[in-house]
Amino acid sequence: MLLGIDLGTGSAKALLLATDGTTIGEASSSYPVHAPHPGWAESEPEDWWLGVGEAVRKAVGNHADQVQAIALSGQMHGVVLASESGQPLRPAILWADTRSSATLNTYYSLDAAILERLGNPVTAGMAGPTLLWLREHEATVYSEARWALQPKDWLRLRMTGEVATEPSDASGTLLYDVVSDNWAGEAISALNLRGDWLPKIIPSSAIAGYLTTLASEHLGLPVGLPVIAGAADTAAAALGNGLLEPGLVQLTIGTGAQIITPRSQPIIDPHGRTHLYRSAVPNQWYALAAMQNAGLALEWVRGILGLSWQEVYTKAFSVPPGCEGLTFLPYLTGERTPHLDPYVRGAWVGLGLHHTQAHLMRAALEGVAFALRQGFEALEATGFKATELRLAGGGTAEMPWKQLLTDVLRIPLYATTVAAASARGAALLAGIGIGIYADANDTSKLAATPTLAATPQSVDPTLEEAWMRYQALYPQLKKT
Repeated sequence: MLLGIDLGTGSAKALLLATDGTTIGEASSSYPVHAPHPGWAESEPEDWWLGVGEAVRKAVGNHADQVQAIALSGQMHGVVLASESGQPLRPAILWADTRSSATLNTYYSLDAAILERLGNPVTAGMAGPTLLWLREHEATVYSEARWALQPKDWLRLRMTGEVATEPSDASGTLLYDVVSDNWAGEAISALNLRGDWLPKIIPSSAIAGYLTTLASEHLGLPVGLPVIAGAADTAAAALGNGLLEPGLVQLTIGTGAQIITPRSQPIIDPHGRTHLYRSAVPNQWYALAAMQNAGLALEWVRGILGLSWQEVYTKAFSVPPGCEGLTFLPYLTGERTPHLDPYVRGAWVGLGLHHTQAHLMRAALEGVAFALRQGFEALEATGFKATELRLAGGGTAEMPWKQLLTDVLRIPLYATTVAAASARGAALLAGIGIGIYADANDTSKLAATPTLAATPQSVDPTLEEAWMRYQALYPQLKKT
């Protein structure tokens, strides 16, 4: 049996997988995210360790002696400053943290050729800008730290006593050259950042170490189990869902939304609107459009309107497409793809006396769908044409919502049924790492076949008119 551990932002998930792909056990354990100041997002790594211990013991149950290997996945972009032994020197700074916004001009001052090779838009919350902030504001801990680690890499250090990272997480730091496939030495030097605290990079399926006695006692697992490097959560989820072939596209709707597609070459977005990261598969990358406000915006609107989720769908879809002139922009926390604007904010525009609670709710659903269309089109502009779109995540269960999505995106939607895809992908990496599976392609036969969920209806002129209104509004609301 194979154990995958996913170190998420708010919870740890553990999944025990039989080698035939059957899930034997699954559990999660939550922990807090702290915001000591507006725009900050931090976690205590010790809380992660306690949560992982609880989740693993519950998922494994009485099968501990049958576990053959472990692999990790985890939230991207964050920073854990640690001592030589792995002791955290301050709380971890997470991907959602925006304190480093003021440091971004340092990146923009880089030579254009150096900046391009990073392969990603410059955004707050990534490790590079966060380290610039720490250098300026916490010089003592900056100088004392031995390691600057991604969250899952700190967890693996705690489990094995060994320090390493792998390409999928390294490529999300803004300190990685996606063309040469290694740390971006020129950028690190030009930014005047330390390079000595970045760990060695090993393949995602490589054995990174073995479970120590202390870690085995905490997790309830045999000492000496091989621990495979693992992958960033999105890369692991792609493997868990069998999303391996270039041309396949997947939409995941949660708090935010992500649209990803595998790439066989490191094709960098010339417009700088989408991301390019290494996948969990050798010699493969994935392009990503990231939208910050999906389920987050819908939950906020639902809450202020005082609706249950059942009422959301009943009321919203009693209103005609286009909401009789009402448009919602969902930018409650700024936006990434395609605007890269942390300062823009949301709005309902076009309100009239004829608009009701139902109009407000439908406009919110349409606004999120339009934001996804903008992200999808930005991704297509990097040089591929999708013929179908897979749906994942918990935000696409209701049929009217799926129909709206397919009508806006103008592409058939296929549903995937994989639960805890990141933890599953990690477990598959564990199997690759110890030779149970020959390679990533060998695991694809274990993935569930997506099923058709919705197909576009004929183009609704009113919905298209609403789409045109939506596109025109951002330039009018952005800060100048």
